[in-house]
This record gives sequence, structure tokens and C-alpha cells, in this order.
Amino acid sequence: MRIVVVGSVAAGTSAAAKARRNTEDAQITIYERDTDISYSGCGLPYYLGGAVESIDDLTPRDAAWFAERYDVDVRTGHEVTDVDPAARTVTVRDLASGETFTDTYDELVLATGVSPVVPPVPGVDRPGVFTLRNPSDARAVHAWITEHDVARVVIVGAGYIGLETAEQLVGRGLEVTVVEAQEHAMPRMDDDMSARVDAELRAHGVELLTRTRLARIDGDVVVQDADGERTLPADLVLIAVGVRPNLDLVRAAGATVGPTGAVAVDRQGRTDAPHVWAVGDVAESFDVVTGEPTWVPLGSTANKMGRIAGDALTGGSLAHRGILGTSIVRVFDQAVGQTGLTEDRAREAGHDVVVVHNIKPDRPPYLGGQEMLIKAVADRATGRLLGAQVIGPSGVDKRIDVLATAITYGATADDLFHLDLAYAPTYATTKDPVHYTGMALDNAVRGSAPLLSPAELDRRRAAGETIQVVDVRSAADRAKGYVEGSVHIPLAELRARAGELDTALATVTYCNKGVTGNAGQNVLRNLGFTDVANLSGGNRNYRAFGSAEGRP
Repeated sequence: MRIVVVGSVAAGTSAAAKARRNTEDAQITIYERDTDISYSGCGLPYYLGGAVESIDDLTPRDAAWFAERYDVDVRTGHEVTDVDPAARTVTVRDLASGETFTDTYDELVLATGVSPVVPPVPGVDRPGVFTLRNPSDARAVHAWITEHDVARVVIVGAGYIGLETAEQLVGRGLEVTVVEAQEHAMPRMDDDMSARVDAELRAHGVELLTRTRLARIDGDVVVQDADGERTLPADLVLIAVGVRPNLDLVRAAGATVGPTGAVAVDRQGRTDAPHVWAVGDVAESFDVVTGEPTWVPLGSTANKMGRIAGDALTGGSLAHRGILGTSIVRVFDQAVGQTGLTEDRAREAGHDVVVVHNIKPDRPPYLGGQEMLIKAVADRATGRLLGAQVIGPSGVDKRIDVLATAITYGATADDLFHLDLAYAPTYATTKDPVHYTGMALDNAVRGSAPLLSPAELDRRRAAGETIQVVDVRSAADRAKGYVEGSVHIPLAELRARAGELDTALATVTYCNKGVTGNAGQNVLRNLGFTDVANLSGGNRNYRAFGSAEGRP
């Protein structure tokens, strides 16, 4: 059997390596138009910032190493330009010599990846304007910074690459402006979580311009928002607005492009074109929660898809089990993680959602514990956990992975409390933040302790609904800030003063983070108030979200 693989980053090399592990009989050739293979694209921003000393650290396995290790013919600097599915041939151009030749295949694996999206505006082809997708890009950006006395940088796009690069360049002492067309940085997250990313960027000196688009580059950068155009001085511009699948060979092979815009494949990586497979960022996956096609181009997913296809095309039985889009990124002093459905996506998918905002330290404060915010979403009817987002300076990776595992195996909110998680005060609290999240979410699902998010409180009040909001904190805490229009009745006085409240009105209790608010909620419910919710995440959550939304 002759296997031809097009592309040699995460998915292509994984497919070739697994195929070789399964059989010594196949002839395997990898064609790669670039000079580097199997590189860490996610590490490129850290090379620009100096955290990674040499670009070679991100390309530890060259073509010669891979060829010797796996007996695979790896041809870098070779671009596959066409596919003839009827003849089972590919047309290949040697980029060094310009020579074109034809190669045959029994099975063809397309791991052609993605290309950066570049807005079609004047000036994007000027010197000093870059994308950051591969080591060659990183070398070029690094050289420009060191050779042109760069002081001011404009980054267009506030996703993973844009934010990681912003962090690293600020660390080099550069002035950084980030331009984002959506309402917040990290637009894949819910607004009440991405607002915290906005705040973190600004707290570290990044000028973040949201609801702003790139208009043109004419030496400086011209952007446009609702108020008109603005000029941003820039010595370097990085375009990081997103990526799109490289589909030329997919279409040449006659394979179907799915609803996400990536190539449609089955759970082993087969396209609907005979003997043609597609893996990695060029291919669709499917969502574990909804079962629908999805496309989240991440290296972790690409590695899995490549391994599965390499196994299947050599007779194995591995099959892809879907993804949750689990991700994590460091933004200065905060880790930002997410998995599964956001609140917005869960509603779009038809779920009646229950949402909790849980603020807890990653370990006891007496051992340096620092607070994280976990936002979790569950289905009200079944209690099934649908998704989670976590932001905090420490311990976020552990919690997001626990929650991703729970969602993968269909856990309900009450299951989270029963997880037997590792505890020692150096690592966690006795009831872990995951446990607390499950407790609060389960109470809300069962209706014993309903929750109301700050966004929902704002929405309902803006729609004209009368809601009595009760601040059950101390006078000292209230003096530091409070929910507008709330009445102040400390918890210790609530039983005696409950008669000051209207039992017929929808009521929301709150404290700083949620625990005392829940206690106040229980008091009022026991006294005959029938519609009482606790403000999810308390005043801390309310004010953090509101400041980004323009609320004082």
C-alpha cells in the first residue's frame, strides 16, 4: 500500500507515524511545502517575547529525524498542487527547482491545515505587516522587531494568538494596541467572562479597542468604530483575526465541504471521496454535547485526528469521539479556560439553561490560595452539565480538565459534588471549587436555590420588570459598592425586618460572592417568599461584568 500525506504539522505526522506503527509494509510519503515539520505553532508568541530562546526549540523534530525514526519519505519544500481522484495521483512541485512531477497513492491523507485570514483592506501587504502561523512567520516578525527599533505594535484580533502575542510583547517593553471587531476580547466566551479578559489586558497597559475594525494601513494603522476613523501609530502590525481551512486539494479530490466550512469526514477521517482522508485543522469534528459538526482548530484535536486516521487506513478500529473545544490561554496574570457550550450557545441549541458563577480560591488562603471564577452551565430538565468557563491566576487548568472530563462522560450537576478529587491544602480546598460549583448548580436545577446572573438581572430590569434586590452584607461591605436600586438589610437583621419587603415581588438577594446571599435567600423562602433568587457570583460578579458593559 502506498500512502501519501499532504502536510506535516500535528495531524499529518501523527497519521504517518501511526500508520507506520501498524505496518512495515506500506510506503509512506509526506509532502510539505514549508521547511519545518511537526512544529509547535502555539509556542510561536513565546519566541517573540523571549520566553522561548530559540525557534529551534519549537521545531525539535526535523524531516531527517522523522524519516529515520519511522522510515517515511519526508519531502519538505514540495507543494502538492492538484489531485486526480480517478487516477489516484497527485501533482507535486519542487519549490526549490520548480520541477513538477506526478506521484501515485492508494490512500491519500490531506492534512493541509489552515491559512490566516487577512482582511481585504488597503496596505495589508506593506512591509512590517505580518501574520503568525508558522516558524517562518515568527522568524520574520522577530527579525523585524530587532532590526527596526520597534516600539509600538498594533495587533488586529483578540483571540488566542493575538492575546498571547500581546502579553509577550508587553513583556518586552513595547506599547501594544489590540483591535477587536467584536464586543470583547476572547469572543468565543460569554460576554460576562470575556469582559474580565478585557479588564486584565487594560490593567497591564494594553490599549484594547473593541467594536473596532481595521480600515487600512498607510504607514500607520487606520481603524474605524461607531464614532468614525482613528489613526494608530505602529512600527509593526500583526494580523490575527482568525484562520480558514485550506480547501483547494479537498475540492480537487471531490470531497464535500461541511456546514462549518471545513471538510466533512466520518469518525475515522474518511471524506466522501474514495481513498481520500482529511485530518487536523482542515477537517470538521463533531460536538460531544450536541452531536453536531463543529470546527475548533486546535493542535490537541489535530493530533488525535491524525492518529485515528493513520490507524484506520491501516486496518485499525480507532474512531474519533468528538470534542468540547476545550482550551486554555494565559493572559498576563490570569489563566482563561473553557470547555463545552457557553451559555449563549446552549440557549441557541435549545436548552433551558441554569447558570452558576462560583468564586472560590484554588487552595486555602493561608497557603496562598487565589480566587478563580467558574461559570458553569447545565440543562434544567436533565441536570446535565453542558459547559464551563474558568478564569483565575492559579489552578484553572486542573478545574477545566476535571469539568471537561465530566461533560465528556455525561455528568449531571449533582455528580460534580460526588467526584473524589485530590485534596491537600497545598493544592485544593476540602470542598474543591468543582464541588462547590456542582452544589450550587444542582440546587439551582432542583429549584431549591434559584440563581440569577447579573446579565439576566440587568435584562429584566431594563425590560421594566420590578425586582426587589436585597443586599444582605454588612454596612462596611456595602460602603465599598452595591447593586443599584438595592435595599440594605444585613443577614443578621433579615428575619426581623422581612416585613419591610413585598412578598409578592420577585426578589434577588446578594452578598459579595454568593454564600451569604444564599443564606438570605433561604431565610426569605422559609418566611413565605415564593420567588427568591440569589445573585450568581454576588456583588463581585455584578460589578466586574458591569464595569465592562458601561455600568458604574
